[in-house]
Amino acid sequence: MKKLTHDEISENRSTLKTLHKIKRLPVYVILDSIRSNYNVGSIFRTSDGAMIEKLYLCGYTPHPPKKEIMKTALGATESVNWEYVEDAKELINKLKSEGIKIGALELTDSSFPYYDLKPDTFPMALIIGNEITGVSQELLDLCDFSIEIPQYGIKQSLNVAVAYGVAVFELRKMFDEQ
Repeated sequence: MKKLTHDEISENRSTLKTLHKIKRLPVYVILDSIRSNYNVGSIFRTSDGAMIEKLYLCGYTPHPPKKEIMKTALGATESVNWEYVEDAKELINKLKSEGIKIGALELTDSSFPYYDLKPDTFPMALIIGNEITGVSQELLDLCDFSIEIPQYGIKQSLNVAVAYGVAVFELRKMFDEQ
């Protein structure tokens, strides 16, 4: 086993010029009122790794070109399609009218494990809520489903950027296996 150099890794990666050739994951991610610039930057970077369709920053979620986002995103703000939309509710209603299923990454009385999603869920939008309060009830009322990440310790949740990474890469795996 030999660790790959940066140049060796780069040989097999897309560039901004070739990005249009990659089959994007048909997932629209809605960040609603995320507080931390660093979490937003991390979500940008993870969104690039999973190559999602689009990232929406809503409510008071900070957005580029904030220094902390740019530092954590490491250039992913250039490769991820993104848009700031103030009102998440209006956005969700628009996406629903386009036939996109709406899900939340949130513990609810009907949530199920993220790995139990079905391939016919695509295209979908996934709402990621505030670090403290999660996805609001107002937005949950617009959802078709909610998924959760089972917790086995004493804590009830993961960091929002980590939870997003777990969920979106499961979605990527599911999509690639179709």
